[in-house]
Amino acid sequence: MAEGKLRRLGAVARDLNVGTATIVDFLKNSGYADVNPNSKLDEKMYDVLVGEFAADRKLKMEAEAKAEQLQARKDERMAASEEHVEPKKEEVIKATPTKVDGPKVMGSINLDDLNPEARRKKAEAEKAEKAAQAAKDKAEAEAAARAAEEAAAKAKIEAEAAKKKAEEDAIEDDVIKVKVDKLAGAKVLGKMELPVEKPREKKPVATSNDSADKKRKRKRVRRPVQGETGGAPGQRGPGGPGGASGPGKPREKKAELTDEEIQKQIKETLARLSGGSTKSKGSKYRREKRQLVQERMEAEEEQHELEKKILKVTEFVTANELAKMMDVAVNEIIAACMSLGLFVSINQRLDAETLSIVAEEFGHEVQFVSAEVQDNVLEEEDNPEMMEARPPIVTIMGHVDHGKTSLLDYIRDANVIAGEAGGITQHIGAYGVEFGDGKRIAFLDTPGHEAFTAMRARGAQVTDVVIIVVAADDAVMPQTREAINHAQAAGVPMIFAINKIDKDGANPEKIKEQLASMNILVEDWGGKFQCQELSAKSGQGVEELLEKVLLEAELLELKADPTKRAVGTIIESELDKGRGYVSTVLVQSGRLKIGDVVLAGSYSGRVKALYNERGQPMQSAGPSMPAQLLGLDGAPSSGDKFNVMEDDKEARSIAARRLQLQREQGLRTQKHITLDEIGRRIAIGDFQELNLIVKGDVDGSIEALSDSLLKLSTEKIAVNIIMKGVGQISESDVLLASASDAIVIGFQVRPSVNARKIAEQEQIQIKLYSIIYDAIEEVKSAMEGMLAPEFEEKIVGNIEVRETFKITRVGTIAGCMVLDGKVSRHTKVRVIRDGIVVYTGELASLKRFKEDVKEVTKGFECGLNIDKFNDIKIGDIIEGYEIVEVKAKL
Repeated sequence: MAEGKLRRLGAVARDLNVGTATIVDFLKNSGYADVNPNSKLDEKMYDVLVGEFAADRKLKMEAEAKAEQLQARKDERMAASEEHVEPKKEEVIKATPTKVDGPKVMGSINLDDLNPEARRKKAEAEKAEKAAQAAKDKAEAEAAARAAEEAAAKAKIEAEAAKKKAEEDAIEDDVIKVKVDKLAGAKVLGKMELPVEKPREKKPVATSNDSADKKRKRKRVRRPVQGETGGAPGQRGPGGPGGASGPGKPREKKAELTDEEIQKQIKETLARLSGGSTKSKGSKYRREKRQLVQERMEAEEEQHELEKKILKVTEFVTANELAKMMDVAVNEIIAACMSLGLFVSINQRLDAETLSIVAEEFGHEVQFVSAEVQDNVLEEEDNPEMMEARPPIVTIMGHVDHGKTSLLDYIRDANVIAGEAGGITQHIGAYGVEFGDGKRIAFLDTPGHEAFTAMRARGAQVTDVVIIVVAADDAVMPQTREAINHAQAAGVPMIFAINKIDKDGANPEKIKEQLASMNILVEDWGGKFQCQELSAKSGQGVEELLEKVLLEAELLELKADPTKRAVGTIIESELDKGRGYVSTVLVQSGRLKIGDVVLAGSYSGRVKALYNERGQPMQSAGPSMPAQLLGLDGAPSSGDKFNVMEDDKEARSIAARRLQLQREQGLRTQKHITLDEIGRRIAIGDFQELNLIVKGDVDGSIEALSDSLLKLSTEKIAVNIIMKGVGQISESDVLLASASDAIVIGFQVRPSVNARKIAEQEQIQIKLYSIIYDAIEEVKSAMEGMLAPEFEEKIVGNIEVRETFKITRVGTIAGCMVLDGKVSRHTKVRVIRDGIVVYTGELASLKRFKEDVKEVTKGFECGLNIDKFNDIKIGDIIEGYEIVEVKAKL
């Protein structure tokens, strides 16, 4: 039945009037990968093609219909020509000049319709013509709108000018004078010697003449506008010899003011100072605005001058950069360093102490900021109108083997433990769970082993609610207390889940009592912390626990803006052989989409693909959604913050600066041997070093393992992590181990074939582990094997001297009884008299009766003498001992 519905791709191409290559490309882009020109198409694929190329098929059908009509007309003309040959022929000859255009046009349309390429070009041409016409219409409309706006603006300006002109015409002459005096206001205010000049104004009254009156009147009336330089040579105005612009006395013009003018100017000045004004409200507003702007600029200038003295730098800044910040020559910086005994170059970076000392010499203060602060990324602010409720982020924490992952397995209906080595969680996992009512919760599962302290701390920092899992048949363990401390430090609400209540010996009340001893009272005991007894194996109480989680989330009123650029946290990162660097991220705000440019720590990249925790592809990840991200150019550290950037170039630049600073900090913080350290090692005598190269599957596990191994260092043996990284063990790792005499430790990774061959040739040991505490214990044992063995004294027997015999040339022989233990010929002995050791040495001989023996056990008599000691007395106790090698412990 299915075979009858299959169609050849070539037949479908002819039916739809498109090329086979076009159909193949379209189907591949639509998700049908296994398609070739000889494939057969099912009904679903055929429907998709018909929906896409319906227009081409319609054009073909129209062309065929037109061709049939044309053929029908041609047949009719041919039939008519056979019946009336001569008349028809004459009509055709006569009609040729008029009908020649018609058939040509029709034929052109038909040929173009039959040719797909021509039809496509024609459609493109029509589309371009329509676009051009639309652009032209739009341009004309915009031009008309601009012309209208310009006309309106011009009319407005003319109206304002006319209104201003009318206001100016209405102003009296004395107001105009005041306006002129205001333009030269500084000169008017400077001439406050008016009382001295008053007698000069009265003098012309006594000796008045027509010429003087005319001259004074002419000076009063003439008020030239600003910039006027003309005037009669005899006038003492702005253009005359005695004017302000002439070489004469410029201040004599001011002295000619009348009492009325002076009083008016004083009134204007007082009104201006008191806030009053004779001008319009608009000019007053503009003047006040100018004053505010000027005051703000002065304040900013003062602040800028203060900030100039504070240099915000990262810890490592070159001498040249420091010189540019302080605006001094770089040679002065180098000279200052030389005075401190440091010989630096222009591009050499200075440490924090040197920066502070050099900056103080030049009168500046240094403020250190981290690389994250220096390259602070501006986050897009939340839009209050677009805020939506987001699912809560819940972290499950607790002691190892208390049932955290089993609880999450029941909630997710999956089996995560089966994928973990040793049945314990060694990775921090992020999972999204959706319930039947449409509500979602994002879960973070953290390891409970003591080595994963940093992972638990990161989980508490990014979460909204923490579930502390405690086994009812156990107790509140150290890792449980640590998890509680992390949650309290992060300030997030806690819900206690008492697990394994279905087991024999379960005692939930004991757990509540122990929590109460930590000042944590659950609701059952009158406290504020919610508590739920459950069984992760059977599911008893799990639903009630989830209801309490959702209740806490509702009280928190969690909201986020899903429309802005995404911001979140890196949970884990690993190197996958087939997919490259894979990072598990948790989106906290915004929406992460495929194609976004992401900056995470010291690495950046464009999102190539997104997957959920089950490996299913996703197009985007919204707030509180975990996802696996592909596309970064490295493995960022767990806990790093990621931001979606607008520009790929900016993201790469910030990542490069962070990576450079990280490398330099690593080099600067690397310890080098000093004379004091050499002296300490010589004093110890047998100091050892264990160099390690750690490679793992994810960044969080590498961090936990490295920290645990570094804690094994002692005074006699030091652990050095030469290099740590994500991914399989490569040839470069083995060569580095060969050069540094190191051991390669792989945690849930394997060496490549070439790396294994080189390791065999170079005799480099590669140790592979899947459980973290196995790795720690084995490295600890190896360190103990590197230590020199310790020697302990072991008492082997006690002998009582009961008789002594002195023999010539032999010495004193002691007749003894072995009280306990045994004594052998090579046993070291001490002679103890009255509880005091009087001699320590070795036996010279050991006999029983007259025969030499190797050893004598408890309850037997023997005779012995001590090498180089003859002062043996009856009653002495001879203690036998031997030195035993004991393996040194860390």
